[in-house]
Amino acid sequence: MPRPPASNALFTDLYQLTMAQAYHRGGRTGDAAFSLYFRNFPPNRAYYLFCGLESAVEYLRNLRFEDDDLAALDGLGIFDTGFLDFLGGLRFSGEVRAMREGEIFFPNEPVMEVSGPVIECQLAETFILNRVNLESMLATKAARVVDAAGGRSVMDFSARRTHGLDAALKMARASYIAGFSGTSNVMAAAELGIPALGTMAHSYILTHRSEREAFRNYAQAFPDSSVFLVDTYDTLRGVENAISVAREMESDGHKLRAIRLDSGDFDALSRQARRLLDEAGLDYVQILASGGLDEFSIDELAANGAPIDGFGVGTKVGSSADAPYTDFVYKLVEYDGAPVMKLSDGKASLPGRKQVFRQTGADGVIRGDVLGLRDSSAPSDDAEPLMKTVMERGELVSPLPDLDDIRAYHAGRTRALPGGLKGVRPPGGYPVEVSDELAELNRRTTERIRSGETR
Repeated sequence: MPRPPASNALFTDLYQLTMAQAYHRGGRTGDAAFSLYFRNFPPNRAYYLFCGLESAVEYLRNLRFEDDDLAALDGLGIFDTGFLDFLGGLRFSGEVRAMREGEIFFPNEPVMEVSGPVIECQLAETFILNRVNLESMLATKAARVVDAAGGRSVMDFSARRTHGLDAALKMARASYIAGFSGTSNVMAAAELGIPALGTMAHSYILTHRSEREAFRNYAQAFPDSSVFLVDTYDTLRGVENAISVAREMESDGHKLRAIRLDSGDFDALSRQARRLLDEAGLDYVQILASGGLDEFSIDELAANGAPIDGFGVGTKVGSSADAPYTDFVYKLVEYDGAPVMKLSDGKASLPGRKQVFRQTGADGVIRGDVLGLRDSSAPSDDAEPLMKTVMERGELVSPLPDLDDIRAYHAGRTRALPGGLKGVRPPGGYPVEVSDELAELNRRTTERIRSGETR
């Protein structure tokens, strides 16, 4: 017989729980601080967009092991009764400091720090990494598409190709933050208040005796919002049929909104379609394109001046095909009041709780970040501290921004990016310096560890 659904508390790696039992049994339950950051960016990424804070905070606010969860753990046969009783009363009671969702960040900069009793913080690692990894990856891919589109609208058509239902919902949210116009995902639109967008499929055309009849019937159902898919048989013939029905719509006081190209040479076909539409006096009808598009193909179309007004993107964007994973890590940086760090080759970490200071020039363009200690003074008058307290004693300090506020905030941060960080193959890097105080703490902690005193 299948078990009842588990709560999110069980979404954790087994070793988080085995470590937790060892902490509990050994009385090692002091306060800890974990830092969430990204070591190395993949090719063609000069910045990332932080997304997933809301998911992480909601998880922490509701973290608890239900009776069914505890029964499932007991069934594994490796946890003692005292530890399971302890888990039954566990709630997150710590602190979260984080960048604002929608913020731009760079390598080795913490986007979140979670602190509190070590067991609580340890158990949260898997869920937080999963959410922030996925959502930031998708948001960044979407932001690159928006940049490539150069002001043209972009729509999320990815639901059928993302890696699961949850990923599709997260993609709709993340892409809206990044600047997409809306989503075809009706569940996401309903839950999040994102505009629902869509046209028609080839199957609709195929159920009719002719393409023109299909367009006519669709226009009768949606007289003021019709978008005709014109490539089912022959694209240019489809445009001609769309023009014929659009004229009928005009005689009834309505207008065709757009036609959609879904295959073929988008550059050449869009030019031919634009010419046909304009010659027919339908210069108001937009041209949309979809089918295998991503920031690279959109950038090429935009650079060539293809007369396309908007893009529907799906498979390659919803899976972040060219960079389908991120390198976020969640590392212990302080335990029981003492800084700690790893010295592993290629995976060394910086000790201590931190702050990220962003410096902006008089032109409003950001010019460099300084990674310092949590209580460090700002390195300059124009330096803005990015890490703010979000939760204290397990509760929100203030309500999180709503989705439109996050979207607007990200748009402003994008405008502040240097030109060298934009584009599908950005030529430049961005300076992130380590403050003298953090460098000194790193040196002292390294010496202490190498002397044999790990803490």
